[in-house]
Amino acid sequence: MTQTIALQAARFLRERPYEVVMAGAVALAGVIALAGSAGSTPSLSGLPSASDPKALPAPPPLLVRQLPVEQAEAINQGIAIDTGPNPAAKAFSLGSADSAARGRALECLTSAVYYEAGQESPDGQRAVAQVVLNRVRHPAFPANVCGVVYEGSTRATGCQFTFTCDGSLMRGPELGAWNRAKAVAEAALNGYVYKPVGNATHYHANYVVPYWAPTLTKNAIVGAHIFYRWAGGWGRPAAFVQAYARSEPNVGALRSAAILAEQRDIATRGQAGDIGKAIAEIPGAETIKLAPSMRGDKRVAVRFNLTARKASDEVKHKEYVEEVKASDNLRWSLNGGMAAVDDKPLGVASATAGSASGSPQ
Repeated sequence: MTQTIALQAARFLRERPYEVVMAGAVALAGVIALAGSAGSTPSLSGLPSASDPKALPAPPPLLVRQLPVEQAEAINQGIAIDTGPNPAAKAFSLGSADSAARGRALECLTSAVYYEAGQESPDGQRAVAQVVLNRVRHPAFPANVCGVVYEGSTRATGCQFTFTCDGSLMRGPELGAWNRAKAVAEAALNGYVYKPVGNATHYHANYVVPYWAPTLTKNAIVGAHIFYRWAGGWGRPAAFVQAYARSEPNVGALRSAAILAEQRDIATRGQAGDIGKAIAEIPGAETIKLAPSMRGDKRVAVRFNLTARKASDEVKHKEYVEEVKASDNLRWSLNGGMAAVDDKPLGVASATAGSASGSPQ
């Protein structure tokens, strides 16, 4: 009997999968309704409690695959847009934040819109602003605007928004474009919702392919940017429960830290490779790979084999002053200006000096 029922169920699943899915959805809705009537918060598709830090998804840095533009565009086009519901995000509110926090939030959101989508249409800029505010309301991200925008800007693992770690901040904004971005940011902070991107928390340009793209749900394309939300429960409206912190960190400090980190990276970027190449050209020298330092700086060590050491020991050293046949003045300067007891005075004494050296008149 049990075997017959199992065979009939398998045949029904193969022939009418849509009805099975719908039945499952109805059953799930019933479970959620019962849980809601009991006064508890439902768990959607195994969605853990947002109050548990260990259960939160880790926002991936924007690390992209090194691909030609044409290939990247083709891969992006091959990732299908989700055809399921794409509900709009809830309106954002700064609540009872004071004027200082409001000013900082506006500056940070304007920076994100300007540097990330300054060349985009107004809709393209609104989409970027919406992603930032969606993140503020999601427990996987900081609970304020500036924290979201500058997240990861000083880490070796990478930033969340590329303009905070690619040197863009060292380029002064153009006033007209800045004011347009500011208007978009101000509207978003005052409750404007750009509905087409829904609850998207990630996006990237259509000419790059981040490693995380296949793991998220692609839900919109606006201008040159492709938008994604978390897959599963973390991308649903029920997950966006984080309250705004009503305070913002110092914008000047965040910008300075990001710029200093970028300058450090510029100073060390490729340095290890250049030094390694130079070392390889030295007879007998060998490079040693070392783990990056705590700051993420690349380090290089060098060692010499026995042949090189023996050759170095056998080299006859000749003092620089002898090699260049230095003058007495140079010799005196190079040895620290301390003349020996038997050293003769520099220069030739004049006749006047000689006569003046006699007994006083």
